Amino acid sequence: MKTVALGPDAIFHRYLTPRWAYLPTSGAGAASQGGRFNRPGVEALYLSVAPQTALDEYRQDASITPPATLAAYQVTLSNVADLSAGYDPTVWATAWSDWDCAWRRIARLDGKTPPSWLLADNLVTAGVKGLLFPSLRHAGGVNLVVFLANLDAGDRVEVHDPDHRLPRNPASWH
Repeated sequence: MKTVALGPDAIFHRYLTPRWAYLPTSGAGAASQGGRFNRPGVEALYLSVAPQTALDEYRQDASITPPATLAAYQVTLSNVADLSAGYDPTVWATAWSDWDCAWRRIARLDGKTPPSWLLADNLVTAGVKGLLFPSLRHAGGVNLVVFLANLDAGDRVEVHDPDHRLPRNPASWH
């Protein structure tokens, strides 16, 4: 496995659902349904290197883009697994060849545990802070999943909002 450090203050992007924009660093949404690299109940924050990749990830299979708020993040992390170049058997264990599995079908339709969840479980247990991986929605794009429970005092994942344009609480939506 290849690991890297990100930052200081590497820039990443995410499109936020307006209703939840007041919680830009929460991993609760991913924890509620699970994601490619987190099973339900595990908080994870998914970010993208480029805004277009973030948009394509946000849209998923929607033919029309739902409302969204673009946010930039400043990220400083140690010990991040780097799969951004894709699976390479000389760098990654054989199990990683299935990182891009159809996790939704496996979990929701087949009722089984997707290989990508098992891979992420191993990273979290090993104390890895995040994983860089290729986007399956935007050719050439790179995403980062941050395992929030593994962050410590030396890590930083902050939304860039110097003018306080994002809502501060849910009262903005009443």
